[in-house]
Amino acid sequence: MEFLPINIRISDARILIVGGGRVATHKASILSRYTERVTVVAPEVSDGIKALPFRWEERDFTETDLDGVTLLFVCTGDHPLNHYIHSLARQRGILTSVCDSPAECDFTSPAIYRDGNLTVSVASDGKDVRRSIRIRDRIKEAIEHDSIQID
Repeated sequence: MEFLPINIRISDARILIVGGGRVATHKASILSRYTERVTVVAPEVSDGIKALPFRWEERDFTETDLDGVTLLFVCTGDHPLNHYIHSLARQRGILTSVCDSPAECDFTSPAIYRDGNLTVSVASDGKDVRRSIRIRDRIKEAIEHDSIQID
């Protein structure tokens, strides 16, 4: 296992998503359950992202977009651009998830089930995301059907 499972306080974090397509929309929708402090930068931003309580800008990424960023999700379909953004972020010490390249990730996003202040996450180091989701769904079902007591 390459990744340490941890929880990160994001209430005061400045979070940037670079990309505005399907993968970025998925990441944004997950983040919207935890914060409204997200900025999205992409030449085209999906309607799904536009419907979230985030700031978004339809334009190309610039290096200054990283100023003050705490947590970065790189979700473009352009692999060389993703690599370039990751290298800039690494120089600045910004924790980065490159959504098309687990090898370049400082962190990965687990499959999450949340019920009040209880959060259950299942991760596979980015290597078997579908399996993580299936296991998370089984845990969710067991909790919701009282097969597992959480009190």
